[in-house]
Amino acid sequence: MSREVHDMFAEISASYDRANSVLSLGVHHRWRKATVRLSAARTGDSVLDCATGTGDLALEFKRAVGSEGRVVGTDFCADMLAFAPAKAANAGLDVAWEVEDAMQLSYADNTFDVASIAFGIRNVDDPVQALRSMGRVVRPGGRVMILEFGRPLWWMKPFFTFYSKVVIPLVGGLVSGKRDAYEYLTRTSAAFPTGDEFLALMDESGMYADRRTIPLTGGIAYLYIGVVR
Repeated sequence: MSREVHDMFAEISASYDRANSVLSLGVHHRWRKATVRLSAARTGDSVLDCATGTGDLALEFKRAVGSEGRVVGTDFCADMLAFAPAKAANAGLDVAWEVEDAMQLSYADNTFDVASIAFGIRNVDDPVQALRSMGRVVRPGGRVMILEFGRPLWWMKPFFTFYSKVVIPLVGGLVSGKRDAYEYLTRTSAAFPTGDEFLALMDESGMYADRRTIPLTGGIAYLYIGVVR
């Protein structure tokens, strides 16, 4: 991932959770719960969460797999990841936190039952390579879960266009002091492949025997589910 993207996330790390809660009105928590539920993660499973940021999705997976399961939360930005251990401790959850690049994961083949990435795949330099890397470390028949912003369905589009172009940069800038970071986030969300376009990237990776997509909240976000070959 580029140094520019790394530095941007480092700069907003301290206000990241607060801005997310304000801007999404808390809906992002429901999206993460849906990701865990549809992953079919069970007690005792091993889960890798890439681009974990401050750890919310990793913690949600830990609740699903229990004390017998293993969850590793990774991020390429150590400044973002630095907030995760305290959140885990406050929740009484045991999660391993490691600095990793989703495109070049260091884990052995077939290590995990599930791998996930939430709102991070659009920030990697090569999404197809990240999809290959994540698929490689998941056992055959395991699932790779990708949660990402997308282009909303027609009935949601007028509202979301105004919200993303005006409200998100304004409010995100006020909360974080970094308006340009939230302009970047909305710009990349609008340009990133959505729906069938992203499924084509999953096919290009050659890692998935099956894949499907589910639009969430009128297509503001999309959940992609890949079953590893």
